[in-house]
Parts: sequence; C-alpha cells; structure tokens
Amino acid sequence: MDKKVWFITGASRGFGRIWAEAALTRGDKVAVTARVLESVADLKERFGDTVLPLALDVTDADQTRRVVQQAHAHFGRLDVVINNAGYSLVGMVEEASEADVRALFDTNFFGMLRVVQAALPLLRQQGSGHILGVSAGFGIVTTPLMGFYCASKWAVEALHESLSQEVQGHGIKVTLIEPGPYETDFSSPSSLKFAPEMDAYADFRKRIVEGLSSQKFGDPQATAEAILKIVDAEDPPLRFALGSWVLNMARDAYADRLATWEAWEAVSNAAEGRPMKKAVTL
Repeated sequence: MDKKVWFITGASRGFGRIWAEAALTRGDKVAVTARVLESVADLKERFGDTVLPLALDVTDADQTRRVVQQAHAHFGRLDVVINNAGYSLVGMVEEASEADVRALFDTNFFGMLRVVQAALPLLRQQGSGHILGVSAGFGIVTTPLMGFYCASKWAVEALHESLSQEVQGHGIKVTLIEPGPYETDFSSPSSLKFAPEMDAYADFRKRIVEGLSSQKFGDPQATAEAILKIVDAEDPPLRFALGSWVLNMARDAYADRLATWEAWEAVSNAAEGRPMKKAVTL
C-alpha cells in the first residue's frame, strides 16, 4: 500500500498525538500541528523527515491557509486531513456568556471549516483526499451541562454530511469520527472551560457530574488501529462510532425521536394544508 501524507490539527496530545504516532510508525508522512510548536517538536526528533511540525491556531484564518499550503508544498500532496483541535465549554445553557460560546464555536466549528476550506482546492486539484472531522458521541446525542459542546459537534456533523455530497465527484472522501468517552486529557484545563455556576442548578449539576463520572472510559491507544483501517478503506463510512458507547446511545436516541415524530404525525401532516407547487430559485 502506498504511503500516505497526513495533516493533523491538535496533534500535541490525545487522539491527535496517538494517530500521528500510529501513522508515522507505519512509515507514513505527517504534518503535525499544534498551537505551541514545542509540543510537537519531539516527533521530529523521533521520526526525522517523515514529520513536519507546524504551529497552528485554527482560530487564525490567515495562518490556517498558510500552514495547510505549506504542508502540501512540503510533501507534494495531502492524502488525509484530520481536524482534531477542539475543547469543551461546561455549563448550563443559562450560565455561559455569549462571548464564551462564540469562542467555543470559533475553534470547534469555524476552526474545522477553515482547515477544510484551505485544503479543498488542493485536494480537488490532485483529485483525491480524505477529510476526517473529529465529532463526538455528543454530536449525536446530548447531555445537560454540555449543551454548548454538543451544539458545536452537531454543527460539525451537519457540515461534513453536506460536504460529503458536494465533493464526491472530485474523488474526495469524508468521514466523521464520533468518539465516546475515552481516558484522554480532555478533562485538563486546556481542554475544558467552565461557565460561572448558578445556585439554581447546583443539585442538578451534582447529579449530572456524578453520572458522567461513573461512565467507563476507553483506552485511547486502542483507537489507532481503527483510524488506520478507516483511512485505508476503499469506501470509508461517512460516520464512524469510536467505541461501543456511541452506537448504544444512538439506537435509543433515534428510536425516541422516531416515536415522537410518529406520535405527532397527524398534526404534522395537517399543518401542511393544501400542497402548492412552486419553482425553486437558487
């Protein structure tokens, strides 16, 4: 199998670091990016010219374009683009400020969009490529206290689903990676931000935190083989649930949604009135 060229954001730790090391270990080439260049510099020492460490803050649109183009020019192509950079804002919907929510979306959603838009002209020109957006199980289901993070990942899901339809004629593949709970450093201060707490939610917050803390966490190192299989697949899936938790939760969530829609189907249909044919102008 031909060696691949990867571009990974958020490669300093967690999934990004693990997947970069897996790709490099098998002989692929990887442009590893992180906000702090020193946090990925050690990979250069270990893997030599097969790795290109680059500083990247995905909230900087100009830097994002330059870095993606630099990686492409350095290696001559990009086969796999993984958007992994992101963090979580913890708080009830009433608690967080609009500024904090905008900052979250600037990284989790718009950061991904910037990388995708920077990479697409290059991938279209070469007629191939695979874009992987790291979503989450919370991009499918929700939980209290994590509503803003969930919202950002639901937006990521919609973006990539539309993208997959738009680029299939250009030889470009798209996959959403949807991890469940894993024992990464996602709970570290650099990955979690907290909204000011309101007393009105104190008891409810305590129950939610206890429930989240009681979950079983997967081994992040075990995800590397799965990601390699996804990028090597001739026909990769649009959505890939990472770990057993996601599919189990999705089954219950979608069953509940269908049941609700169907229970109100008669009212929904009546709200249509007499269908009218109208030309659609774009």
